[in-house]
Amino acid sequence: MAQDKKTKKKLKKDSQLVIRMNAQDRDEFVSLCEELDTSAAREVRAFIKGFMRQHAAASEAITAKIAHDK
Repeated sequence: MAQDKKTKKKLKKDSQLVIRMNAQDRDEFVSLCEELDTSAAREVRAFIKGFMRQHAAASEAITAKIAHDK
């Protein structure tokens, strides 16, 4: 468990994901995050991590099939 925390701290946030969206939606999202004492970036990162976990098995199966078909 302690090792997991050390590993997470070593992972730098060294990349950006730029998205285009409606200004009103963005402003409402940022305001809601502020009300909930969190940041928009933190919530987007949490969504991405959850999405990746949710779809990891499907992604691994596709990758394995592609490797097998080569």
